[in-house]
Amino acid sequence: MSAIVRAASLLGALIAVLLEAPFAFAFPPYRSTDAETADPFTLEGRLGLISYERDEGDNTYTSPLLRINFGLPYRLEVTGELEYVPAERALGDAAAGLKWVPYFQDLSLGIEALALLPVSSAGGAGIETSLLATQRWQPIKVHVNAGGFYDKRPESLEKGYRAGLLGELEVGRFRPGIELFAKQVVSEPVAVQAGAGVIVTLGP
Repeated sequence: MSAIVRAASLLGALIAVLLEAPFAFAFPPYRSTDAETADPFTLEGRLGLISYERDEGDNTYTSPLLRINFGLPYRLEVTGELEYVPAERALGDAAAGLKWVPYFQDLSLGIEALALLPVSSAGGAGIETSLLATQRWQPIKVHVNAGGFYDKRPESLEKGYRAGLLGELEVGRFRPGIELFAKQVVSEPVAVQAGAGVIVTLGP
């Protein structure tokens, strides 16, 4: 079976799972990330125009959403993330951290650690760590993330596990993708989100 056929089959399976996901849909920027880093001393910015989430009849809009990456030697990357919730006129999320990808081939492996920054006057902070994997079957990429989090920013402490599966297709400047994301706070049911989006590369 060719690489393209294998990748298409995997994306088909992902779409099937997406259609079975319970009543929650999230759109880009994705919650999953790739096992890749920016070139050394290169600054990358990714701006999400809007994120829409529907969960059992409740709608949430977030805009803008910003991710900034700064590449360092040895496949290290400094990362910053920011989300703003217009309806609340407040930050929805903010984080900063480091990504390292020590193994980079058609299959690349890495790790990311983020400090979860205070987003309200109540303060609080947390940490999130993820193991990362990216498999390339050009023009398709599949990204898998799995890790844990400890977050003291909500009214009640949240800690647990998260995982994401993201498939992307490169078509010129466009990278449409489909994502399945799961998060479990300890002692609560697993929350599953599924969605689709597209990344557009600007500039030369």
